[in-house]
Amino acid sequence: MKKRTLLTIITGIVILTAGYLAGSFFPMMKTFKIGSSISLKTEIDSFSYAFGLYQGGATLAGLNQAMIGNEFPKGNFISGVEDGLNENKEIMDQMAVENVIQNFSMKQQEKMMQKEQEKAEVNLADGVRFLETNKTRAGVSTTESGLQYEVLARGNGISPRETDSLTVHYTGTLLDGKVFDSSVDRGEPITFKLGQVIKGWTEGLQLMKEGDKFKFFIPSDLAYGPSGSRSIEPNAVLTFEVELIKVIRGK
Repeated sequence: MKKRTLLTIITGIVILTAGYLAGSFFPMMKTFKIGSSISLKTEIDSFSYAFGLYQGGATLAGLNQAMIGNEFPKGNFISGVEDGLNENKEIMDQMAVENVIQNFSMKQQEKMMQKEQEKAEVNLADGVRFLETNKTRAGVSTTESGLQYEVLARGNGISPRETDSLTVHYTGTLLDGKVFDSSVDRGEPITFKLGQVIKGWTEGLQLMKEGDKFKFFIPSDLAYGPSGSRSIEPNAVLTFEVELIKVIRGK
């Protein structure tokens, strides 16, 4: 999983906001009041409020991602925005601003990395325990690499090679049963080249034939390893129910 500093997150928020606004059109809005302090009578009134609302929401999302949303003093942030808009530099000049953000970002980055390392260690231990127990279940086979699989249904088609493309239906879950990806839920199978997926899939799918349905238990080193991915924590063991629908021979 890629680590991003707070400064990078904030920079991304600014770019995202600018891109959003550049491609958007704010129509003239009817006069209405928000709470007791804001009245939107003109297009620029609406634009200024929408800009602030969008920027505030995007900033909060970034701060939550950086794991500081709950402890973030919103009052100080609002004061800083006001001083920035009014070009008030009495408290901090530009150099001080950059130093504060960079120093805080480095410390927060260290905290995030520590938490990720702790997650990785817990997941690795949990995965080892699960796989040790799971391999003793009736019907579960284990390959030399450590991949485990269970045959759910048999077909009679051809088996794929690493150079082939495949069409499959699948559901991927974590050890706690949470579904993180599913072509079944989307209602549409996927087609891909066998050599372009995680190692556990590349190996496991070559054990199947068209029409087969297997359940794979994939160790983290055959999945996303200590880096994890967008929706998968580091060192996570993954399970997949996979139906091999079609093999498309590669050249």
